[in-house]
Amino acid sequence: MTTTRTLCFAIAALSSYAALVYRLCQVRRSWRDSAYRTLVVTLLLQCLTFTMGAVAMGGKSFLGVGNLAILVMHLSAVAFCVSAQIILLRWAIADEEAVRGTRYWLITGIALDVLLTVLFFVADGPGRPASDFDTGSGQPLVLTYLLLFIVSQAVPCVTIFRQCGPYARMTDKAELRQALQLLSVAAVVLFLYCLARTVNILTAAGGVDIGVWKLASNVFSALGIVVLSLSLTMPSWGARIAKLLDWADSYRSYRALYPLWRDLYESSPDIVLEPPGASVSDLDYRLHRRVIEIRDGWRDLRPYIDRTTNGSGTADPGASEESRQAFAEAARIRQALHAKRTGDIPDDNGDAGDFEDRDTDNFTAEVAWLTKVASAYRRLSNVG
Repeated sequence: MTTTRTLCFAIAALSSYAALVYRLCQVRRSWRDSAYRTLVVTLLLQCLTFTMGAVAMGGKSFLGVGNLAILVMHLSAVAFCVSAQIILLRWAIADEEAVRGTRYWLITGIALDVLLTVLFFVADGPGRPASDFDTGSGQPLVLTYLLLFIVSQAVPCVTIFRQCGPYARMTDKAELRQALQLLSVAAVVLFLYCLARTVNILTAAGGVDIGVWKLASNVFSALGIVVLSLSLTMPSWGARIAKLLDWADSYRSYRALYPLWRDLYESSPDIVLEPPGASVSDLDYRLHRRVIEIRDGWRDLRPYIDRTTNGSGTADPGASEESRQAFAEAARIRQALHAKRTGDIPDDNGDAGDFEDRDTDNFTAEVAWLTKVASAYRRLSNVG
């Protein structure tokens, strides 16, 4: 159990410090933003919580006071939850309302920290074994201290979860909306941590041993902190990830179109305005050019397309109607390329247009359709 708890703690700590370092890298251009400063404070408190947790695991005394690291860990955890609530307010609502909400949460957080500190010393926290602050050991004052701490963590989880949905619907920024949705997931997981920790405390007070299930609170804590760290940093990296995914999708399409483009280019070299190259430094431009060149090559094939046949290829059984259409178009292109090489012009080769049932003004839909055709074309070429 000790190994699992240590691993969960290390994962939560590493995710916290990684999020803080990532955000500090943006300090020069973002420091004037009050929401950014609040976020940095939130992450600092998150890191302090786990730093004190490490100190508490390493020894009983901190600054000469027994169990002081545990107290500081709990106080910083309360401050961290309050700060997370404040950053949510600053993300989602108007400045005046956010100021009022900030004032309320600051007063609440200070009151909770003062009450926890008083209970800690009244319960003789410095003179107790550290294990008492894990289970309560049946001591009323320690149990009260621990349950108050759990409530201080659970209430922000509930309020954050309730607010994230409406706030996400209010914002027009996709990355902020995704961050709020992820923050609501973190709130749920951390609330499960609070429930699991409460079960641990109450069962220990009742003399019930739940065995390995004690680790549930550690697992929920680590998972919740990882998700929370991601949600608190997502507004800055979400757009970059989206762009990277778009680039990867465009690159896959660019590569998928190559077999069809290559054969059309060999048949009609004039469709290419620039010499073919392997560079994808300007992928958007090259993908547009590839789509245009495929269209131009297809138009050059019109005299060789036999409209009396649907081609010799067939799609897989159970394929969608669009897949069957793509397979038929690929078969026609393949037959037309062969006809052009042999000089065999079909008698019925009239063609009113190419892919006239497709919306060529929608480039995304155009790429998706041509990718299906190119995939079918490659399969036909491999078969025959």
